Amino acid sequence: MYDYKTISVEVRGGVHYLTLNRPDMLNAINTEMVGELSDYFGGLFHNRDCRIVVMKGAGRAFCAGLDIKARAEGEEPPFGGGFGFQGYLADVYIKMRRCPQPIISLIQGAACGGGFAFALASDIRIGGESMKMNAAFIKLGLSACDMGVSYFLPRLVGVTIASELMMTGRFIHADRALAVGLVNQIVPDAELDSAGEVFVEEMLATSPMGLRLTKEGLNMAVDAASLEAAMAIENRNQVLCAGTEDVKEGMQAFIEKRKPVYKDA
Repeated sequence: MYDYKTISVEVRGGVHYLTLNRPDMLNAINTEMVGELSDYFGGLFHNRDCRIVVMKGAGRAFCAGLDIKARAEGEEPPFGGGFGFQGYLADVYIKMRRCPQPIISLIQGAACGGGFAFALASDIRIGGESMKMNAAFIKLGLSACDMGVSYFLPRLVGVTIASELMMTGRFIHADRALAVGLVNQIVPDAELDSAGEVFVEEMLATSPMGLRLTKEGLNMAVDAASLEAAMAIENRNQVLCAGTEDVKEGMQAFIEKRKPVYKDA
């Protein structure tokens, strides 16, 4: 179904298992990977069959960030909306947030720079004990405000901790990441897949539209101008859900004390 070289996508029912697949390079980001991720996440917006994406890295790292050696070779830069490679990669994170499927990231080893941003753009983050993440951009002479990090990070951990991490490029390791709410859970690296499956099963037990509109509603509420603005989205989404057969099934299943059987109808 998917013919990619730098990433792999395994489809199991309504769940896609996306693996960054350049393990010899610690899954560093090159132009080919950006194109494949852009194609994949862009296609999800119109993919009704996929309900959840589980994202991880092959080998001992999640993603070490930009492949600096590949960038130094001077390949022809993509157009990227007029911003070259910068805009080309940035669009991937927008597509990750725009797609209606929740994204669960399983993070082992390094998640640096653009790899850190992949984790931040996900909905659920489960870290292995080896996990370490940083805004590596500032270590390279760049601003740490890159690939959505300046948007995502302060919303997740607050401005104080975001300022520390972004202005120094310090690594944040597993225990502290959990303590400040940057990740949902920390488990031994060998248990990352099974920990992710717990979230997958719980999400699959929800109605398809309810899950999609919950991601959308959260996205809107984070930037809502007021309580009334957030509630307007909530009201709209509940009215949409209330008109489905699935909500009738959900309520009937509750009354009958059984698991609902949703049909996305």
